[in-house]
Amino acid sequence: MKVGVYYRNADVRVEDRPMPVAGPGDVVLKVRACGICGSDVMEWYRIKRAPLVLGHELAGEVVSVGADVEGFKPGDRVFATHHVPCDACRYCLTGHPTACKVFQEKNNFDPGGFSEFLKVGGRSVATGMWKLPDTMSWDTATFIEPLATAVRAMRTLAIAPGESVMVYGAGIAGILLVKMAKAMGAGTVISADLNEFRLAAAKRAGADLTVNAKENVPAFLEKSCGRLADKVVIAAGALPAARAALESVDRGGAVLFFAVPQPGETLAVDFNPYWRNDIAFKTCYGAAPLDNFQATELLRTGTVRVDEMITHRFPLSAIGDAFRTAIDPKDALKVIVEPH
Repeated sequence: MKVGVYYRNADVRVEDRPMPVAGPGDVVLKVRACGICGSDVMEWYRIKRAPLVLGHELAGEVVSVGADVEGFKPGDRVFATHHVPCDACRYCLTGHPTACKVFQEKNNFDPGGFSEFLKVGGRSVATGMWKLPDTMSWDTATFIEPLATAVRAMRTLAIAPGESVMVYGAGIAGILLVKMAKAMGAGTVISADLNEFRLAAAKRAGADLTVNAKENVPAFLEKSCGRLADKVVIAAGALPAARAALESVDRGGAVLFFAVPQPGETLAVDFNPYWRNDIAFKTCYGAAPLDNFQATELLRTGTVRVDEMITHRFPLSAIGDAFRTAIDPKDALKVIVEPH
């Protein structure tokens, strides 16, 4: 079968691999669509493990199941996720499933979503895979996992109806965060980014206000909203975004690090004013099965609509072009690879 092998952002090659075979507890999928995630093109994060087959935002059709697998059969249209928690460790049992070592260290995809066929194994079969609604397209289903990370982020921030939400970064994650904030009843939602194409997309997605991040964003908030934001989400892994975000949160508010700077980059913080003004710092990583299930329901019911976010589709044979397109933000938002 054909797979897309990542060596670096500018070098993703089509190569041949053996067709996966389902073991007793495995399911083999025909990959119908797989989105390119922002983390897929985060070169510092990926290149240390290259070469590898990436792709985790996927939807596919079951072609074979192992003897011990129940509930799935050939022809089923399914969503699957590569990381799932153990549901038994201290972190899972205390409400922190994405801090689980099994979640963070075990990848249940072989080889990855940028391939014609994919074997799903381990706990991903039992707790990380389910049938898609009949009305959901393959492309829409690729948004389940990325939307789930936004679901988890908004739950972590505990958005209250009417609160203002400031989102730094208007890539796919930032726009999904805007959509989730609106779905949860936020009042004014503001999006900041350096790219005008993405700011326009954030506006279409429901952002009440947009601002170029080159401006003094805290001053913009004071002028436009009368005060700083109740909740601030950092969805861009750049130090300037993090610095500006810390200056954009109002008293009694919270800042969520959805994205973080590169390893080794540090952010100097004088905690005194945050301590005095009752401002919380939070983090959010990944999506647990509950988040993925809730994201599926949000998409199924149309509470969150995503189809307009798709800007490019590529066959697997052009995966190099797909990655080069995803890296350039001037006219690309969601890039989907369709292996068949």
